[in-house]
Amino acid sequence: MSLDRRKFIASAATAGALCSAPAIHGAGKAPMYRTALIGSGWWGTNILREAIASQQVKVVAICDVDQDKRELAAEEIEDLCGDQAKVYGDFREMLDREEIDIVVIATPDHWHALNAIAALEKGCHVFVEKPTGHTIGESRAMVDVADATDRIVQVGLHRRIGPHHVSANQFLKEGNAGTIGSVRMFVHSKGGVEKPSRNSEPPETLDWDMYCGPAPLRPFNRKIHPGGFRHFLDFANGTLGDWGVHWLDQMLWWSEEPYPKSVYSTGGRPVRGAAVLNATEQTTDAPDSQIAVYQFDSFSATWEHRKFAGNGPERHSVGCYFYGDRGTLHVGWRDGWTFYPSDAKKPIQHQDAQLQEPDGHNMKLLWADFLKSIESGKQPACNALIGHQATNLALLGMLSMKLGRSIAWDGKTETIPGDEQANQLLRREYRGPWQYPG
Repeated sequence: MSLDRRKFIASAATAGALCSAPAIHGAGKAPMYRTALIGSGWWGTNILREAIASQQVKVVAICDVDQDKRELAAEEIEDLCGDQAKVYGDFREMLDREEIDIVVIATPDHWHALNAIAALEKGCHVFVEKPTGHTIGESRAMVDVADATDRIVQVGLHRRIGPHHVSANQFLKEGNAGTIGSVRMFVHSKGGVEKPSRNSEPPETLDWDMYCGPAPLRPFNRKIHPGGFRHFLDFANGTLGDWGVHWLDQMLWWSEEPYPKSVYSTGGRPVRGAAVLNATEQTTDAPDSQIAVYQFDSFSATWEHRKFAGNGPERHSVGCYFYGDRGTLHVGWRDGWTFYPSDAKKPIQHQDAQLQEPDGHNMKLLWADFLKSIESGKQPACNALIGHQATNLALLGMLSMKLGRSIAWDGKTETIPGDEQANQLLRREYRGPWQYPG
């Protein structure tokens, strides 16, 4: 971290406390928080609906690089609760002009850290979707700024608070599965060969340069926006950086070991085919299948995904298997959790999922926990460091795959000992005027 950056963070803690807008209070009523949204696609709007349902939020601003998206979201919010949110195309302008207590961030992954850091430095509390960064260095910078500014950060790891996930974690920690020697995390879906899609001019209502931001300015393609960015490695980290963060976090939650000693990952596009990117057309470029192996002090863990074949004869298509000497616990999504005892004479144990529909997640519980943390000053269920540690595992897997070899990991210094080539991948070059944080 540069000296100038250290000075800024030190002063930001004081500035945030003095300059942040206080929540609106009414006599005998719960505080109302002036809230803004950056990234008004379907998921960002979904989070904002839950925020409004808490009856402690006044939506003051909506920011999106897509004019149509931000205006539609503002209209929906006005219809829903009467709030007349101002709309912006640049988050910096929004943060400069508006008095904001809470910022919700649901942008493509390569913007998460920069959006969050800017909001924290303005004295706002932040609800940010996972992952916490596109690279490990920017994710760490978010954690440092959150600590320095003494603001609450809640990362969207809603499985930390879902009822069947909580009870499954308790089941493990009480020793019901015995000593856990290995964990397997996975997501499998159907798919096939991918044909390139033609590039085009961006819609007039979309600021494509701002969408790309610090990432390379690649040709616009409808496969990227709206909604497809996760499988373009300029903007995200594929399935491991998406689904993987949730299930890697479930493992970390149980183990209480914050980082592995070594990581090896391999993968590719054997079914989708080689990635294409030229002036005329492009495909996604994330792996359609990948395996990552994590070696911890007391156990080993694997991640695997494939975007073809589905789950076939396998019992489950998503989740974690915890393998212990008393049996195997599967923690899933819509199928709850199930324990299969090693002793065949003992009954299988099961708990159904308890999910909030229609999205099948538990954002209402996570938002309530966020507000409780703001009011109490205590850390939330999924703070910046928790999100960072889970994100790191996904990013280390992608880093190993790019290198084509295993890497050691020093979790205390967050470096790869004696490996200059690998350490260079903890950061990336930013485009144009954008500056890498930290």
